[in-house]
Amino acid sequence: MSALVCVARIGAAHGVRGAVKLWTFTEDPFAIKRYGPLLSKDGKRQFEVATAREAKDHLVATFKGVATRDEAERLNGIELYVAREKLPATDDDEYYHTDLIGLDAVTTTGEPLGRVFAIHNFGAGTIIEITPLRGTTMLLPFTSAVVPEVDLAGGRVVIELPQEIEGDKDEGEGLSPSRPRESGDP
Repeated sequence: MSALVCVARIGAAHGVRGAVKLWTFTEDPFAIKRYGPLLSKDGKRQFEVATAREAKDHLVATFKGVATRDEAERLNGIELYVAREKLPATDDDEYYHTDLIGLDAVTTTGEPLGRVFAIHNFGAGTIIEITPLRGTTMLLPFTSAVVPEVDLAGGRVVIELPQEIEGDKDEGEGLSPSRPRESGDP
């Protein structure tokens, strides 16, 4: 079986006729209807979207075979997956998270750093999480400046480690050269 990609998560029941709130992780929220049956993470359960309509920040959807609120409530929290090959091809500088997770992370000089553990987006931009060979986990901006190369065929990402910001000291150790003096500063 090919790699599965999480495309949605079922939320709370909506109404009394088996509808649920559905959060999608696809560029087009309605694309989930085109992938065919969606699978649970373990691949043992299948879900087919019968209807879907847009709501504020999610879809309201029904699944074939789910007709009551009680049945819908039992689905809350289930993540829905599709086989990787069912997803559309990406552009040159676009990647599915599943394609990046597990890649080796190396510096621009080829020094091993660790492996890509996860990709996050908490609203302020995409973050790449590197589990290091030694030391603590690194959370870095997933930008072309910090990740100048993604080599899927070679199984690696190249990381340009950011330099410490000059003047980034504990409070009380002086002013940062980039911060202008304000009235009242010593």
